[in-house]
Amino acid sequence: MAALIDGLPDAVAIRCLARVPFYLHPTLSLVSRSWRDAVHSTELYKAREEVKSTEDFLCVCAFDPENMWQLYDPNQDMWLTLPVLPSRVRNLAHFGVVSTNGKLFVLGGGSDRVDPLTGDQDGSFATSGVWAYDPIVRRWAPRSSMIVPRAMFACCVIDGKIVVAGGFTTCRKSISKAEIYYPEKDIWVSIPDLHHTHNSACSGLVIGGKMHVVHKGLTTVQVLENVNQGWTVHEHSWAQGPMAVVKGSLYVMSHGLIYKQEKEVRKVVISASEFKKRIEFAMIGFKDDIYVIGGVIGPERYCDIKKMSDVDALTLGSERPVWRQASPMTRCRGTILGCAVLRI
Repeated sequence: MAALIDGLPDAVAIRCLARVPFYLHPTLSLVSRSWRDAVHSTELYKAREEVKSTEDFLCVCAFDPENMWQLYDPNQDMWLTLPVLPSRVRNLAHFGVVSTNGKLFVLGGGSDRVDPLTGDQDGSFATSGVWAYDPIVRRWAPRSSMIVPRAMFACCVIDGKIVVAGGFTTCRKSISKAEIYYPEKDIWVSIPDLHHTHNSACSGLVIGGKMHVVHKGLTTVQVLENVNQGWTVHEHSWAQGPMAVVKGSLYVMSHGLIYKQEKEVRKVVISASEFKKRIEFAMIGFKDDIYVIGGVIGPERYCDIKKMSDVDALTLGSERPVWRQASPMTRCRGTILGCAVLRI
């Protein structure tokens, strides 16, 4: 078998290839069959960690087009398109999305397509299915299903494991059930239930290494202190609105402003008045920045709805935070259904 690079042991050649940016890997795979095999090998990705050349990507799924994900590369300011998620559920929405162990996980959710005759969500409001995208082989694969079907639930990664809690099993039934997923074993295990549910969707945030479950409209947050001990309930006076965590600090967009929430004290960071007309966008912490992605503008009338592919980033690392525009999404646009950070 020919050497990957003439004159070098394959172990050394792999470490050389590991330094090549991820966006160039499709080009590498065209050089030869041995390079193609190397690009799709676990050894290359282990070497990327060893030589500290791993890269963080922003993963985004929008309503349009159906079940499509894109990756944003901040180093190249460019978007890469993943294979379409092969779910049988049309326009999968209200799912959970996280990344761990170098894979992107899409969990549960249901169809966002509405039958005009019955008003049903394409036959499924909540599912238990789990999909994982592996950037090594560049394919989606099904994983073990959650114990309880759910949509509009909280989903976080704690110590490399995925925790899901709350949500809805039907459009009228909220649940308090929680469970944890062990990626290496591909198994789900029940953990203590939330103390209460609510008739609104919930979301999850990791602050200080602990999972926080927040229901829109409530002034309490449920915190997972320990998987065995369960949840504790805390009162809070956080601003209401889209939330993002950057380097352990919580930021909230509310009433046209970005606030930094420090315990019960909030501090105005910068104006966000340009987003007042935009709805159904994503806001996420990515590296040292806050990203606002996609969404729709309107509607004053239905025909006035504008599906957005814009991406705005707030740089927090400087003394004076400033907004800047990143490259817009090339395929996805409109309502953002899911958003997560993936390290490759």
